Amino acid sequence: MRERTGDDRHSLGRWGEAVARRYLEEQGYTIRDKNYRCSSGEMDIVAQKNRTLVFVEVKTRRSTSLGEPVEAVSPGKVKKLREIAGRYLAETPIRYGDVRFDVISIMVEGEAPELTHLKAAF
Repeated sequence: MRERTGDDRHSLGRWGEAVARRYLEEQGYTIRDKNYRCSSGEMDIVAQKNRTLVFVEVKTRRSTSLGEPVEAVSPGKVKKLREIAGRYLAETPIRYGDVRFDVISIMVEGEAPELTHLKAAF
């Protein structure tokens, strides 16, 4: 059995983010930013639907041996994501009404990936 490297995980994560962006676009969201970076960290996707600005964390896994993908969004990660969103809002002149934090989890165990979209996850 081949040992997985950091590059494998990075590639899987980027692939999952691309799947999540396509899904969101199919659902009527406009992608405002991807992989937004600041000194606090990185936000996978910033999307907008109608007047709601949505910050999206994407978790992609090949198995549940370490738990469900959404379980990787710890309280510490939530705090960091809120900080990143605050920076984004301060730096970006986007007109919006509401702000929401979603998690998209993608399991890649079988033939087709299984995507779960948790709206207002935290």
